[in-house]
Amino acid sequence: MIAWRAARNFAELRGARRVWAVAAIHGAALELARLHDKIGERFREGDRIVYLGDYFGHGVSIRATIDELLDFRRRVLARRGGFACDVIFLRGAQEEMLQKLLELQFAPNPGEVLTWMIKAGLGPTVRAYGGDVQRGLAATRDGSRTITRWTSALRSAINDCPGHTRLLSSLRHAAFTDHSGVLFVHAAVAASRPLTAQGDAFWWGSGDILDLAGPFDGFRRVVRGFDRRQRGFVEREFAVSLDGGAGRGGRLVGACFAPNGNMLDRVEA
Repeated sequence: MIAWRAARNFAELRGARRVWAVAAIHGAALELARLHDKIGERFREGDRIVYLGDYFGHGVSIRATIDELLDFRRRVLARRGGFACDVIFLRGAQEEMLQKLLELQFAPNPGEVLTWMIKAGLGPTVRAYGGDVQRGLAATRDGSRTITRWTSALRSAINDCPGHTRLLSSLRHAAFTDHSGVLFVHAAVAASRPLTAQGDAFWWGSGDILDLAGPFDGFRRVVRGFDRRQRGFVEREFAVSLDGGAGRGGRLVGACFAPNGNMLDRVEA
């Protein structure tokens, strides 16, 4: 059982009959809309859907992606018997970077941090909300007050987009079915540490879940949405990797799982 102090970072999918998982999207709004149409046709009463992070970054349709996520959430909740817990959003590396970006003025080396984030794909997100990357870099050379004005303008632009800030504030670190069937994460887990002690391993961990030789922390299977090595869909006995390269020239992948971790269906767009 997850410790109560850490429970707010995790979503327990109690009573789920099936769980749909959507891989890293990276601003591929058109592909997401097509995937939603396919999932919508198959969605049944008792189903849940978990988005595995990285809604931002790399792709060119960042704001449209968030709008599409919010729209499909409304569609799910509008169904008979729909509940808020039916749709879960996980925090990905891009969302983690965006949060840190909005606090850039507190970083000891803001110029290096911003340069690294841009190389990691956050540039399109900044531009999507009206930010100028070059002005941001210039601000890091001018001091914390100028950086604060730049990040405040970016934050205001996000706040002006209906639902975007609320989605960002609802992100969970991981989700799991009851009875320790399947664990949903963004990119990785540290196999030597229990779920409640993962810290930032979900985003930056070096361990590859595809190398798991047995159940992790009692979970029969681990499902992730982002693979740094971009190997596409890979299914192993104890882990499934769904990243098809969406927003980076590849496909957006979604899959449906039984509570015990068995994969029941897969869709792509």
